[in-house]
Amino acid sequence: MIALDLDDTVLRSDLSISKRTRNVVKEALRTGIVVVLATGRVPDALLNIVKLLGLDKNPGYLVCGNGSLTMDSKTRTIVDEVLLPQKAALAAFDLIDAEGFAAQIYDDNYIFVSRQNEFSDADHKLTGLKQIVPKDFRSLLIEKGSHKIVVPGDPMLLKPLEEILRNVMGNAITLFTSKPYFLEILPPNCDKGSALANIAKNRNIKREEVMAFGDSMNDEAMLRWAGCSVAMCNGDERIKKIARLVTEKSNDDDGVAEFIERYVLNREPLPPV
Repeated sequence: MIALDLDDTVLRSDLSISKRTRNVVKEALRTGIVVVLATGRVPDALLNIVKLLGLDKNPGYLVCGNGSLTMDSKTRTIVDEVLLPQKAALAAFDLIDAEGFAAQIYDDNYIFVSRQNEFSDADHKLTGLKQIVPKDFRSLLIEKGSHKIVVPGDPMLLKPLEEILRNVMGNAITLFTSKPYFLEILPPNCDKGSALANIAKNRNIKREEVMAFGDSMNDEAMLRWAGCSVAMCNGDERIKKIARLVTEKSNDDDGVAEFIERYVLNREPLPPV
């Protein structure tokens, strides 16, 4: 099984997927490898990507919301789903709001934002989902529930907020940064790693037979769990220290495609650790 993060890993900086990468993923599927797209995005923001990679016609999985929702890529049926406990979600939002930050939750086609700032527009540009500022975000959070809450903001200002949330909320939430300007709050014990482990268990795939690619701290659990973890050379320095291996080329130069071609499809021996 191969698990692929999307932004800054499979996707180029302009959010495109090269022809080479598309062909390599399709060839991996033809050889019987199970391909998992593991991302913070919601399913509807993946429709075009799924088609480009051939996962709409082949068995595979979509790990969305950084691990809170897992779907079959071909049938789009939900395999596993975890929502933020309402008490924890409201407590986290009240802290976020009191500190003057915006909060975001997601629906199939929409991003609901408690207040706009220069960073809240970034998710719209990344996903193409329409942005809405509701009159009462807290009531919406109660009514709809959420797989995760995202706090967009200046990376330097998000760090103290992360410490506040970590100290106050403790184990009631999972907390990490996906991009430097996105702080993400998920259900407890929920991440890409646990989602990947569940898929592998259901498919009778051994941990040693799983390769995972990522670039950021939301990929940490997945890279720690996978038998072969690969960080992007353009990734966070902390992730590169955690991963077993690092790609020679970046996301803009088909780093994932080259690695899979050499060490999976062509079966070259993996580089020494």
